[in-house]
Amino acid sequence: MASRVVAVILAFLVGASAARGSEPWWNETQVYGTTANSGGSNGVFVGLTLIQSAAAKGAVCLDGSLPGYHLHRGFGSGAKSWLVNLEGGGWCNDVSSCVFRKGSRRGSSNHMERQLQFTGIMSNRPEENPDFYNWNRVKVRYCDGGSFTGDGSNAAAGLYFRGQRIWQAAMDDLMAQGMRYANQALLSGCSAGGVSTILHCDEFRGLFPSNTRVKCLADAGMFLDTVDVSGRREMRSFFNGIVRLQNVAPNIQTPTFILNTAYDVWQLQQSVAPKAADPQGLWSKCRSNYAYCNSNQLQFLQGFRNQMLDSVRGFSGSRQNGVFINSCFAHCQSERQDTWYANNSPRLGNKVCMQQCEQQTIFVSVT
Repeated sequence: MASRVVAVILAFLVGASAARGSEPWWNETQVYGTTANSGGSNGVFVGLTLIQSAAAKGAVCLDGSLPGYHLHRGFGSGAKSWLVNLEGGGWCNDVSSCVFRKGSRRGSSNHMERQLQFTGIMSNRPEENPDFYNWNRVKVRYCDGGSFTGDGSNAAAGLYFRGQRIWQAAMDDLMAQGMRYANQALLSGCSAGGVSTILHCDEFRGLFPSNTRVKCLADAGMFLDTVDVSGRREMRSFFNGIVRLQNVAPNIQTPTFILNTAYDVWQLQQSVAPKAADPQGLWSKCRSNYAYCNSNQLQFLQGFRNQMLDSVRGFSGSRQNGVFINSCFAHCQSERQDTWYANNSPRLGNKVCMQQCEQQTIFVSVT
C-alpha cells in the first residue's frame, strides 16, 4: 500500500520537505509570498470556526489542537452550491521537521489567523469571481503536515498525524452545516492542498447523492519526479519519509480539473534547482527569474516543461477531465486575484483560468 502511494505521488502529484531550524523552506507560501491574501483583491475577511466535535474522533492537528475552517455562506442562485478549498502549505517528513511545524499555523490552530481574506476563487465579489462569488465557500485549514491523509502518532514527540480524520471531521461538520443539500459542489486546493484535492476527490464525490454535480480542481498539485541540476532525485526519499511517518493511504478518481504552470516556480526552486544541488550558486538568479537564465539553463527548464506537459496528456484524454497549463513562472493561481480573474490574467484560447475551470475545458498549452 505504501509503495503504491509513493508511486502515485512521484509520478504525478506531490512534492515538498522541511528545513531545519527555520520556517520550513518547503512551505510554498513562504517561498513565494503567494498567500490567499495577495493579488489585489478586496475580498471579505472570514472568521475561523474550530470543529468542536473533532477531538472525540481523534481528529487533531500535529500538536493535538482542534482543526478548523472558514465558512462564508452563499446566497441567491449560489445558496445550494458549495466550494470547499483545502489549504496548502508544504509537508513534514520526519520527527524533527514535524515538531518544528507543530509550533506554527501549519501544525496548530493555536497559531492560526482568526480571520482570512477570501480572494481569487474564494472571493465574494462578482467582478473578481463571477462564477463562484455567491456560493458557500469554505477554506479548510491545514495542520497535519501530510495533505489530510495520515493516520498515526508519535507519543514521544507529542505528534498527531491525523490528516485523514481531520478531513472526515471537517466534512461531517460541513454536511451538518447544510452541505448535504448541495446541488453542486467543487473541491479545490493549491499545492499541498492541490494534492489533497486529488487524493480526496473520490471521497468528496461519495458524500453526495448521485444527482449532485461534483467536481474537483487541483491547482499546482503536480510535482514531478524529476532529476535536479545535480543529477539526483532527492525528492524520492522525502516522499518515502512522508508515507512512512504519516501512514498515508491513497484515494483517487472522479471528474477533475488540473491547473498548473509548465514552469512551476516552486518546483524550479526546490526540486529542479534547489540550493543543495547548486552549491556554487550557478542557478541562484535563474531559479527566481528566467530572464537571468543562460541558454543551457533554459534548455534544462524546457525539458522540465516537456515533462509537465507529457504527464497530463493521458489524463486530458478523458472528456470528463480538464487541464489549464500555462507557461508562467508562478505557483498557485486559483487563490490569487491577479492570476484567477483579472484584466491581465493568463489566457488560453482567449479565456482566463476561471472560465476554463467552469467549463471543464480540455486545453494544454504548447506555448
